[in-house]
Amino acid sequence: MTSRESGSAGPITVSAAQIRELATRAPFVSVVIPIRQEEKYIASAIDAVLNQEFDGSCEVLIVDGMSTDRTREIVGAIAARDPRVKLLDNPGRIVPTAMNVGIREARGSIVVRIDGHCRIPRDYIASVLQAFRESGAECVGGAMVAEGEGYWGEVIAGATSSAFGVGGVRFHGHGQARYMDTVYLGSYPRQVLFDVGLYDEEFVRNQDDELNCRLRGVGGRVYFSSRIWAAYTCRSSLRALASQYYQYGWWKVRLYRKHPGMLRMRHTFPSVFLLALTLPLLITRWFGWKALFVPLGLLALHTVFGVVSGIAEGAEGEKIPGGVLAFLVLHLSYGAGFLFALVSAPFRGSADDLGR
Repeated sequence: MTSRESGSAGPITVSAAQIRELATRAPFVSVVIPIRQEEKYIASAIDAVLNQEFDGSCEVLIVDGMSTDRTREIVGAIAARDPRVKLLDNPGRIVPTAMNVGIREARGSIVVRIDGHCRIPRDYIASVLQAFRESGAECVGGAMVAEGEGYWGEVIAGATSSAFGVGGVRFHGHGQARYMDTVYLGSYPRQVLFDVGLYDEEFVRNQDDELNCRLRGVGGRVYFSSRIWAAYTCRSSLRALASQYYQYGWWKVRLYRKHPGMLRMRHTFPSVFLLALTLPLLITRWFGWKALFVPLGLLALHTVFGVVSGIAEGAEGEKIPGGVLAFLVLHLSYGAGFLFALVSAPFRGSADDLGR
């Protein structure tokens, strides 16, 4: 089977009725897990897949970005005792190249993506198949349940699950089944992925959003089911959080350049907030310290919203100050990435490799 050029969508050749049929008759499922440096979590992630309870069978394709820790050793040991597990190389070292390696290698009629640091329940694949049967959609997914380790990990999990933190909970929480723009850890019929051109390997971040935008552009549907959920282990330091959300902001601009229709006003708010904090500093020469009233007032307002959000989300008292700081780091780093990408976009022919 050949694929279109990566990132180039064509007509979908699988009907809703065929998708329901694929999910009904004891399907063979290919679980693709893109990883790099996941020695701490990968064994439990694989075990969770191998112990799935559903009417069908599966293979587990671990696509490794040339890890230098014990990840490959751990996966190799598991593969040696269970033929369902296979280790594949990802020289590109980023998620979209890993997914494309796995999809091309997959033998299953349905491709389920799982991340190496996720925790899934025993009925995860069964819930995915049920969602395909009830919707006939080309992509199904569910809720991302944020978890953290240690004080800062738990604080960051709360911030990234909050409407104030991420602007809209979307798949960050549970809710009624519905059609959406995108979902967390989407699953697809394998043929659909080839129809829409696989993952665009230019997108280090936001590759799921970009893929689902192309899917919807040719008539495909993205279905959210509250029965599908996976627990995600968040970053455990403010520095790691800043790096993550700087990249999210940067790649959002690249996404809008390719798909202008995906622009949402809420995605611009962190950049506006950052500008409102910094621009007054440029006019203190003429207006003196009075110019700082605006940024100080905005910081105070941001703090109030952070406290209120923490209380509303049921955060423990000692975690509220950390949550306020996490909200600030999240918004400022996202805004900085967004602004830098916006300003530098006219001087780039393509996206830079932020992995460097």
